[in-house]
Amino acid sequence: MKKALLVLLILIGQVRVTWSQESVAFYENLNFQTKAEKEFWQSGVTNPFSLFQAVQAEQTPSLAEWERLVDELDLKASKKRNDFKFIRQVFEKTHQKLFHTYEQHSTFNQMLNEGKFDCVSGSAALSLLLDRYGYEFDIVETDYHVFLVVNLEGKKIVLESTLPIGGMITTPSEVQKYIDSYKPAEFALLKSYNQSLAGTEIEFSDNSIFRKVNLKQLAGLQYYNDAIVHFNSQEYTKAVDQLSKAYLLYPSERILGLRELSVDLAYKSYGYELKK
Repeated sequence: MKKALLVLLILIGQVRVTWSQESVAFYENLNFQTKAEKEFWQSGVTNPFSLFQAVQAEQTPSLAEWERLVDELDLKASKKRNDFKFIRQVFEKTHQKLFHTYEQHSTFNQMLNEGKFDCVSGSAALSLLLDRYGYEFDIVETDYHVFLVVNLEGKKIVLESTLPIGGMITTPSEVQKYIDSYKPAEFALLKSYNQSLAGTEIEFSDNSIFRKVNLKQLAGLQYYNDAIVHFNSQEYTKAVDQLSKAYLLYPSERILGLRELSVDLAYKSYGYELKK
């Protein structure tokens, strides 16, 4: 148990003298849905790609299209390249090979197998590729959306995964306009815990979240999105399972808030008490 806990501590980047009470409790009650999911978590210690495959791991991911995409981009990257043009190739080739149908709540595995994607799985794919080729970028989490900002030679480029046409924004004024549209209103509060990160349109009213996350935290947000599907179907036990994993990857207030709400509603709706 102690050895497994240490592995998980390393995975989530929180090797400290003390661990939060919530994190310890969530870890002790983790329920992996499949053996494959547990194996993906173990691989995630050294390979963030595995953490995205872990959600809905019962859908055995096909890596054929991903490998063809990477092989093509590796070849282009091996030649002397113009970084601006190469980033555009990454964006366009990913849409051609992987992003076929926008579908809310779709997971990374659905993207690999069926071409279905949303802003979380789409941003995950682009982030993994940008990281592979050594680019500096930020993954930006907002109330209902995730997008990327690439920092290239002092200039910012927005990559909006849900827009195959016009989703690579390069003009400085348009980049700034896009980023500003998501900046939080002063004193704004999160409106709802069970709203997914899957929007295709800019939400201008009362934004409350605008922060940079890393790949591990983005994987946590994919678990959060999956938990929302179960929550909205009143499958509170499954929602709590997914939210426990989400919180270990990314201890944020929205994830903890939805988990607590799921526990309370399970008792109020069905009379059974879930472990907190």
